[in-house]
Amino acid sequence: MRSTFGGIEISKRALFTQQEALNTTGHNVANANTRGYSRQVVNMVAAKPMEAIGLQRSTVPGQMGQSVEFSSITRIREKHLDSQFYNENKSSGEWTVRQDTLDKLQGIINEPSDTGVRQVIQNFWNAWQELSKAPDNLTGRAVVKESALAMADAFNFTSKQLSDLSRDLTDNINVKTTYINSTTDQIAKLNNEIYRIEGLGNNANDLRDQRDVLLDDLSKTINITVKEDDSGYTVSMGAQVLVDGFNVASTVTAASLQGSYGGDLSSGEVYGMIQSRDVLVTSYQNEIDTMIKTMVEGDVTVTLPAGSVVPEGTVVGAKTYSGTVADRTLKESDDRNITVKGFNGLHKLGYVLNNGTFATGEDFFKSSDGGAITAANIIVNPTIEHNVSNIAAALRTYVDPVDNVEKVVRGNNDMSLLIAGLRQQSFKFDPTGTGTVVLKDGTLDEFFRAVVGQLGVQGQEADRQAANQKVLVEQVDARRQSVSGVSMDEEMSNMIKFQHAYNAAARAMTVYDEALDKVINSMGVVGR
Repeated sequence: MRSTFGGIEISKRALFTQQEALNTTGHNVANANTRGYSRQVVNMVAAKPMEAIGLQRSTVPGQMGQSVEFSSITRIREKHLDSQFYNENKSSGEWTVRQDTLDKLQGIINEPSDTGVRQVIQNFWNAWQELSKAPDNLTGRAVVKESALAMADAFNFTSKQLSDLSRDLTDNINVKTTYINSTTDQIAKLNNEIYRIEGLGNNANDLRDQRDVLLDDLSKTINITVKEDDSGYTVSMGAQVLVDGFNVASTVTAASLQGSYGGDLSSGEVYGMIQSRDVLVTSYQNEIDTMIKTMVEGDVTVTLPAGSVVPEGTVVGAKTYSGTVADRTLKESDDRNITVKGFNGLHKLGYVLNNGTFATGEDFFKSSDGGAITAANIIVNPTIEHNVSNIAAALRTYVDPVDNVEKVVRGNNDMSLLIAGLRQQSFKFDPTGTGTVVLKDGTLDEFFRAVVGQLGVQGQEADRQAANQKVLVEQVDARRQSVSGVSMDEEMSNMIKFQHAYNAAARAMTVYDEALDKVINSMGVVGR
C-alpha cells in the first residue's frame, strides 16, 4: 500500500530540484558578462523508485515513483576547444609583440619623411656642394660644420632610441617573468582547492573557470600544453613542467627564458620580446652602425682630378708621391684612381684653410669614447668643431715665391667637390661576406633606402600576421562561447520553464495538504 504522505515527499523533492534549477539559472544570468565563465546546468534524474511491500511480489502493479532529484551541477566546457585556443593565442601574442616593435622601429627611423635621418644626410652632402662654390668662405664652412653636427646628433639619437627600445623589451621580459611565476603559483593553489572540494563529491565549477582564465592569459605569454589528471592540471612549456598538480614544478627567470628561446620557448609574447630585442632591434642597430662605419672608414675608390697635389708619401695606383710640389702633382696621364678609407681617408688628402699655412686635413669624424665608430658615439672632430678653418676643401698647393713656403690655394674646391660626390660613390658594406646587412654594396643612399624598405616589408608582414592571428583567436573563442557562453534567451526560457515546474510542484503539495487535512481532521467524527 502506498504511503499516505508519499505525495508530500514527491512534491518536496520537486520543489527543491526546481528551486536549485532556478538558482543555477540566476547564477548564469548574473555571470553573463563574466570573462571565462562557463554556463552551468542542473542534471536532473528521476529519484530511485520504490516497490510496494509484499510477501512474494509487489502488491501494487509497477514501481512507485519518488519524484525528481538533481545528481550534479556541471559546467558546459569542451577541452579540445581550449587546446585550440592556447595554440592560436600563443602565436597571436608573438606577432602582436613583433608588430608593436616594428611600429616603434618605423617611428624611430621615421622614413620616408622630410624630418628623418635621410634628410639630415642629404643636407650634409648639400652643404659640401655649396662649399665648393666658395671654399674659402667661412660661412659655407660653418654650414658644413653645423650639418655634420646635426647628422652626428641624428645618428646618436637614433642609436639611443634603439638602445632604449632594447632596454624596454628587457624590462618587459622581466615583468612577464614575474607574471608567469605568479600565475603558475595561482594555478597550483587552485589545483589543490579544486581537488579538496571535488573530493567531497561537489563540482568546483567556478574555481575551474578561474583556473581556465589564468591558462588563457598564460597561453598568450608563453607556449603551454595542459594535461589533466586526478591532482589537477599539469602545465608545461615545451618539455619543461611548470605546474605539477599541487606544486609549482619550476620557476622561470629572464635568464632561463633566454636559454629556452628557440627550444622549450617557441612562441608567445616572451618569445616575441626576445626575438624583437635580439633579432629585430639588434639587426637595425647593426645596419645603422654599418652604414656609419662604412661612410666614415669604409674603402671607397675616387678619381683625383689632374693637377691635384697629394700629401707626402701618398700612394696612387702603383706610384708613391713625395718631394716637391711638382713631384706630388698628378698629371693627366697618371693613374689617378685611389682607394681611401671612407670620408675620413678622403678628407685627410685635402688641405685646410690655416691662414695660408700648408697643413693636411685630419679625421673629420671621431668616436666620443675612442673606440670603433658607431652611430652611438660618432662626433665631429673637436678641432673642426671649434675652428672651421680645419675643414679641408682644397687639393692644391703652391710655393710662395716671397718666402719660398708651400701654401694652400685658398680658392681651390677640388676636395669639396670630391666629398660632395661621395653620395654617388659605391661602398662595400659587407667586405668580409658575413651576410648580416641588407645590402652588400652600393651608395649610402641606396643602403639606407634598402634598410627602410626592409623595415617596411617586415612591418607589413607583422601587421598581416597579427591580424590573421587575431581573427583565428576570435574564431576559436567564438566557438567556445557558442558552447560555454551564457545565452540570455535560453536562460530566460529556462527560468520560465523552471518557474512553472516549481509552481506546479507547490500546487501539488497544496493539494496533498488539503487531502490530508480532510483525512486527519474530517474523517472518523461521524456520530460523536
